[in-house]
Amino acid sequence: MEKERLGPSLTPNLLLEFIKNNGNILLTLSAESPVPSAISSLLLELDIHLPPDRTSLVVDHFNYDTNSAGEKHDVLLLPQPSALRSDVRNYFGGDGVVAFPRAVAQELGNRSPLLTSIVRAPETAYSFNPKDETETAEESFAVGSQISLVSSMQARNSARFTVLGSVEALENTWFDARVRGQQGKDVKTSNREFAKQLSAWTFLESGVLKVGKVEHHLSTITESKPGNDSVAQLGYLNPKIYRIKNDVTFNIEFSEYSFDHLSPFTVLPGDALQLEFTMLSPFHRLDLQPISTTPNSTIFSTTFRLPDQHGIFAFRVNYKRPFLTNVDVKREVTVRHFAHDEWPRSWMISGAWTWIAGIWVTVAGWVAFVAIWLWSEPAYERNQGKKLQ
Repeated sequence: MEKERLGPSLTPNLLLEFIKNNGNILLTLSAESPVPSAISSLLLELDIHLPPDRTSLVVDHFNYDTNSAGEKHDVLLLPQPSALRSDVRNYFGGDGVVAFPRAVAQELGNRSPLLTSIVRAPETAYSFNPKDETETAEESFAVGSQISLVSSMQARNSARFTVLGSVEALENTWFDARVRGQQGKDVKTSNREFAKQLSAWTFLESGVLKVGKVEHHLSTITESKPGNDSVAQLGYLNPKIYRIKNDVTFNIEFSEYSFDHLSPFTVLPGDALQLEFTMLSPFHRLDLQPISTTPNSTIFSTTFRLPDQHGIFAFRVNYKRPFLTNVDVKREVTVRHFAHDEWPRSWMISGAWTWIAGIWVTVAGWVAFVAIWLWSEPAYERNQGKKLQ
């Protein structure tokens, strides 16, 4: 297909504008036909690279379907993907095998933190152009784990763009196909389940975070009481102004949308949901702990003492993880100094006792001096009215 045949609505700039306006796109490729130049240009804008010949496919001589690709080895059989890291949720996992017939290799750039590979090729796979009989694996576009078969890009506005390298993997034929690997055992593909997972994530039916109530208030801490009972609210919710060194509690409600309902959001063991109390840079960065749950949400909370610094501060929860929509919540407050009548009295400060004692010693000395001076008045002669020498 040529770029002109795609129509004016599929130019790279218009598609990028669609993503900027919170649009989600699921793009599928196939090695059966050359990739249109408009699609290649769009992917380059996102730092996703395709083979320059636009007709290459991924071949693996160790992980292929012997029933349908016994000679060409171009139908890859891969297990459903596992989690990228212990602190990243896996929305595409399972115990089945996914078939990727005649997949187009993708190579992700290293400059964009928004790109994530969902399915990578095995170490034994490589990109191969069937029309070039002289090409070898060493000269191929990409090899091994450099090849991404399914790639994702989540923009800063949480719009999602997914590239599936094998459009044939979504055909009904492969939804219920029986495949056989080199082990010689026939198994049923999990393409149907994987397609559901992939489309659900792309079109914001999974991995969507929702923020409910956001509250903060003055607190008093009772050391003798355990857990959450040690913190009690003072005053009203969400005041606009605090005083330095106040004890403050911050609460935020999180839910996760999954297909058709909201469920309580849980933080994985290797991850942390954090609160920043920041001016130009964070003065505090604290872990938020779950304190209660409802049927469709979890309430996270933390209590801390405000810094000895006045100014305009913000409570900020900035939570951005792969495969989850971005959360960036800010609540601005003013932090003031002590008022004149809020400072502790001088006699309550042990360091002032020396100076207080000095004041009273000076007063007592002055009183004693005046008393002695008055008592020691000179004697007078009664008859002459003169002083006695």
